Amino acid sequence: MKKYKVGILGATGTVGQRFIQLLEGHPQFEVTALAASDRSAGKPYAEACAWKLNGAIPESVRDITVQPIEPPLDCDLVFSSLPSSVARETEEAFARAGYPVISNSSSYRMDEDVPLLIAEINAEHLDLIDVQRQKRGFSKGFIVTNPNCAVVSFAPPLAAIHRKFGVESAIVTTMQAVSGAGYPGVSSMDIVDNVVPYIAGEEPKVETEAQKILGTFADGAIQKADFSVSAQCFRVNVLDGHTCSVRVNLKEQATLEDLVTAMKEFPSLGLHSSPKTFIEVMDEPNRPQPRVDRDAGDGMTITVGRVFPDTVFDYRFVSLSHNTVRGAAGSAILNAELLIDRRII
Repeated sequence: MKKYKVGILGATGTVGQRFIQLLEGHPQFEVTALAASDRSAGKPYAEACAWKLNGAIPESVRDITVQPIEPPLDCDLVFSSLPSSVARETEEAFARAGYPVISNSSSYRMDEDVPLLIAEINAEHLDLIDVQRQKRGFSKGFIVTNPNCAVVSFAPPLAAIHRKFGVESAIVTTMQAVSGAGYPGVSSMDIVDNVVPYIAGEEPKVETEAQKILGTFADGAIQKADFSVSAQCFRVNVLDGHTCSVRVNLKEQATLEDLVTAMKEFPSLGLHSSPKTFIEVMDEPNRPQPRVDRDAGDGMTITVGRVFPDTVFDYRFVSLSHNTVRGAAGSAILNAELLIDRRII
């Protein structure tokens, strides 16, 4: 199996660290380049990074010298976890220099020629890469993004339902972990003994990204799914794991058993980072719970529970995902595996 050399942009941040952790021992990828801000550039990674994840910094990256966030880097592709303030210009520079850019950043998600990808759901959107290269004058390089970490928590069960019965509308309430705010994130004085009913810029992302993901590719463009989403986003005192409460109206009638079956039978991909079960539906009345269920499928499984008929909408359910694994670095790595599988990389 061919090994691809990987660079990580924003390598010292929370998601950059998760990339490094998940890529350790990966059969297809070897981390050869790390890039971060000027205050980290020029230092060995172990000196530049305040490591916040469980376990030690992998030995394979400790002595790699952190580079400035600009091409060239010694790698075949880059994973980006850059803040949106610098991501747009930097990611385009790498794509223009010939690098495939697999981004966790928000800057390009809603651009019409950039795939917004959940690998199991909308792999056909990768056909946008040809459109993107032609429009932007890229030669070998391109940009592929993965969604907002809250969207990943509910878009998969919504996709399973939409494929079978059609979604007419949905109301989504997110309860998002503090790690989603990065490090140091939310002040303890704000989040301890509290729920914060506002996350800047989050609700528009939740309301629009699912429509793009569940849309169809036709005539060189994405036709967004024709349903509406209303969202409220809360920050809660949980370390990892975003939980979503969803109410949905269907275009076609479905029994409760039909709905559950559609989610359970939604296929995984069988790639290295794919979980055995993509969507796990639980019967217990008090599940899913972040502390108990966020690591299902090594953090890559979407866990769903409390699927019931609703008194206002047709059905309601609760869904959960690990926000820095499936909701960030893990999804980007899976997207890269899909790009290799499709011979785009």
